[in-house]
Amino acid sequence: MKKKADLSGLAENMPLVAHLTELRSRLLRIVLVWMLIFAGLFYFANDLYAFISEPLRVFLPEGTSMIATDVASPFLTPFKLALISALFLAMPFVLHQLWSFIAPGLYKHEKRIAIPLLASSIVLFYAGMAFAYFVVFPLVFGFFTSTAPAGVAVMTDINKYLDFVLTLFLAFGFAFEIPVATVLLVLAGVVDVAKLRHIRPYVLVGCFVTGMVLTPPDVISQTLLALPMWLLYEVGILFSLLIKPVKKPADADTRATEQE
Repeated sequence: MKKKADLSGLAENMPLVAHLTELRSRLLRIVLVWMLIFAGLFYFANDLYAFISEPLRVFLPEGTSMIATDVASPFLTPFKLALISALFLAMPFVLHQLWSFIAPGLYKHEKRIAIPLLASSIVLFYAGMAFAYFVVFPLVFGFFTSTAPAGVAVMTDINKYLDFVLTLFLAFGFAFEIPVATVLLVLAGVVDVAKLRHIRPYVLVGCFVTGMVLTPPDVISQTLLALPMWLLYEVGILFSLLIKPVKKPADADTRATEQE
């Protein structure tokens, strides 16, 4: 009887072990692809940093340049940039692996909705980074360098600059996910479109507060983050008009039927 009970307990634990094994396998694939992309980027790390720093360097006064205040910064800063850039480039594969892991537990209608949302979230994240690089950086760095006091040479440390721009990349990348988040809230039945319209003034204030927290303490970068967030919230409302909240099947038999 004891042996039979042990075998029964082992059978019950097998699905969890199988899930953990699959999760480990997918995480290893993610790390492998990340490292492969990093290996290809590392050779061009200095060129990559030159591209990232271009929005600031064009505004530096003649005769000045960026500097490295730490001994290892000339090597470690491009290394860090290549590593993080590789992760950004690998993000579609990362999300695909995560999707493949959770997809078997979803309903068919949930899968049909999740796939376009997943694809749009990737596109919007990259769009946010592009907006930061091509629109925000020139305005912000032009403002910063033009306000330097007389007799002060603008010579930015390369590592501090990298931390600064990565923060803005992430801030704008996640801010551009607002339409996806809005649609998900409506699909889940957490809110409806009428409620989204009702809280619009509070959202606008929240956008400016978020811009104040996530960006440097200047009005330009705060506004350039807050206004797109508010506009993207309005876009999310428009798309939410086209969908209806998902009603989940009530029992396990229906779930099994939908997942087949």
